[in-house]
Amino acid sequence: KIAISPMGQFQMEVIFVWRKLVVMSLAVVFLMSFAIAAPITIHFWHAMSGKRLNAVNEIVNSFNASHPNIKVVPLFTGTYAETLTKAIAAYRAGNPPDIVQVYEVGFQTMLDSGAIVPVFDILKGFNFGNIVGPILRYYSYKGKLYAMPFNSSTAMLYYNKDAFRKAGLDPNKPPTTFEEVYEDGLKIVKSGAAQNGITFGWPAWIFEQMFAYHDQLYANNENGRGEKKATKLNINGPFGVKVLSEWMKWRHDNVLLYGGREYSANQAFLSGQSAMLIQSTSSLASIESAANFEVGTAFLPKMPGYPTGNSVIGGATLWVMKGLSAEKYKAIAEFLKYVAKTETTIKWHNSTGYFPITNAAVKVLLDTGSFCKDPNSLTAFLQILTGNVKDPAAIGVRLGGFVQIRDVVDSAIETAMQYKGTNYAQEAKKILDNAEAKANRILENYVKLYGDTNK
Repeated sequence: KIAISPMGQFQMEVIFVWRKLVVMSLAVVFLMSFAIAAPITIHFWHAMSGKRLNAVNEIVNSFNASHPNIKVVPLFTGTYAETLTKAIAAYRAGNPPDIVQVYEVGFQTMLDSGAIVPVFDILKGFNFGNIVGPILRYYSYKGKLYAMPFNSSTAMLYYNKDAFRKAGLDPNKPPTTFEEVYEDGLKIVKSGAAQNGITFGWPAWIFEQMFAYHDQLYANNENGRGEKKATKLNINGPFGVKVLSEWMKWRHDNVLLYGGREYSANQAFLSGQSAMLIQSTSSLASIESAANFEVGTAFLPKMPGYPTGNSVIGGATLWVMKGLSAEKYKAIAEFLKYVAKTETTIKWHNSTGYFPITNAAVKVLLDTGSFCKDPNSLTAFLQILTGNVKDPAAIGVRLGGFVQIRDVVDSAIETAMQYKGTNYAQEAKKILDNAEAKANRILENYVKLYGDTNK
């Protein structure tokens, strides 16, 4: 045994306590450093489901892996309309997401909501000129971009080349006019190549497309893009009546099949029931992979006697919500820049069929021959770049209460599709007069709430 003096015992106890304090101090330092290094969490609400959900998750996972100090948490929150409604409600309740995906119909609502910070305020030094022109113009106000383009699309004509051959039509000559759609559709139906000639997805959106494609204003005040908000639609004028009455004639003669409000028309096309489809370009990848026939694509059909317009942008953008910390805005800026990277937007385009949103990505796709491998993916892109891209009518309409207004127009089209008579123009006028009155009341109430001047 070794004897330890009282003084030695005291010294050992001091050393023990000192070591314990050192260990505790190191633990505190470690925990503090861990807290400092904890990633900034960004909550991202979106409306992408199915294969598109997987594509969103791939982008987010790739970003998170390359940015360990930031964690983007994506959450599917329902349809476009549901996601928009939930985001505004969450903001008013004090617990909004940090980023929310909103479809083009919600632009005016988001602009007037007081809930957002424009992306031009966040992305300092970002080359906005790299964004494809029609997409940039659609989502800009007074020359400044308010939301980051994410999934951009337009409408185009899809057609079943096998059905065209069976009907004795040239599979390499799709219809280019309303009259040709009607004539080809009649031949297809009479030959038994398909039960119907054509069907639509998103019919109210296609109705809007027709106005832009023929350079016709859908609403007053420069389509709602001027200093004043739109206060009145123009859908019940001669042009709108002409479009709807043509569709009614097609429906009466079994050329047109009403296909529902969103994507259900795709199944009628894929099953061979309808030989043609007007639908979003975002459906291209799924249609090509599911079709057991040769798929062709073409520009939207046009009516003669009208000026040249342009097909307009659909899809959605990413909006940044108000009231966040400076650190969060920096993190969000990194994510938005990542979304717009050439590699990211090309991968997104290839996975979903949505447009590559930057000119740099388009150049790479052209240089590498990607469009040559799948010319169908080039069709709609050429369509939006070769039309009139400057007139307010051709850029597209911007409306307050647009979600409700589109619902009104969809209901009007459904009423027209049920008409059994042949006095198409008179009935179309009556239907559109009724829809116009309902839509104008929505616009009136919106202006009362938010004022008549655009911000």
